[in-house]
Amino acid sequence: MPAVNDTKSPPAVFLLTGIPELEDVHVWISIPICLMYITSILGNSVILFIIKTDPSLHQPMYILLSMLAITDLDLSISTMPTILGIFWFKSREISHNACFAQLYFIHSLTVTESAILMSMAFDRFVAICYPLRYASILTPPRIAKMGLMCPLRAVCLILPLPILLKHFVYCQVNVLSHSYCLNQEVMKMACSDIRAHSIYSFFITVASVGLDFLLIVLSYVLILKAVLSIASHRERLKALNTCISHICVVLLFYTPVIGLSVIHRFVKISSPLVPSVMGDIYLLIPPLMNPIVYSVKTKPIRARILKVFFK
Repeated sequence: MPAVNDTKSPPAVFLLTGIPELEDVHVWISIPICLMYITSILGNSVILFIIKTDPSLHQPMYILLSMLAITDLDLSISTMPTILGIFWFKSREISHNACFAQLYFIHSLTVTESAILMSMAFDRFVAICYPLRYASILTPPRIAKMGLMCPLRAVCLILPLPILLKHFVYCQVNVLSHSYCLNQEVMKMACSDIRAHSIYSFFITVASVGLDFLLIVLSYVLILKAVLSIASHRERLKALNTCISHICVVLLFYTPVIGLSVIHRFVKISSPLVPSVMGDIYLLIPPLMNPIVYSVKTKPIRARILKVFFK
């Protein structure tokens, strides 16, 4: 009689988690989350509509802003099914392939948004430091190349992650601490040797988000130096005011991204509530606040919105 094979096959699904310690009120929590998604989608759609229909806004700054809005829309759509599925239907299971696909889109869109924010900082640098050469430096073909490089870099850097994850063996209790899949968490579920994958993931973070953030800081150091050289106090404020929207968006994006990365890699927190809430802020707040910030602080967009909706 043949011997019975007692080897258990690895689970075919991961289990997602809503907000730990608050499972009893998930239905109530889903209401503001759903409103945030609706507001985010409507806000970014309005930004795209305004820029597309107003020829006076077909300038480098607003073209990059429209790319940011598209990225935020895609980021909201990529996370909405699993987050709302948990809070509304308690649907925690997600297959390995679906999880790998979701984390690919989340990370590639994050890297894309980081590159767009860096390009917008360069736009502000040229506009303030070299105003007379602005049109000759940021030509439409050059803006098109910058716009193409943002997602292309993300695809090249992130594509190996799900391919490597797919070849790992998963033999633990695959319970993730977020309502969606992140590379930092999924790789920890593997029984295989993940050292090469972990090193490559850290390299991606440093070479994309980390480098972009440093370049943005450098751009604003040079901008501040140029602004301080302006004799007129009024002109200084006017120059700095053109950067306020971008600075707010940069802080909204990089603060939770860097904080979540540090928590997953270097900090051990006993309560699962902190990384869970930080993760939700990382994916919900920037797409929600970006169109609001630019609608309030950017005069041409604000005027156009008022003209369209309050005739």
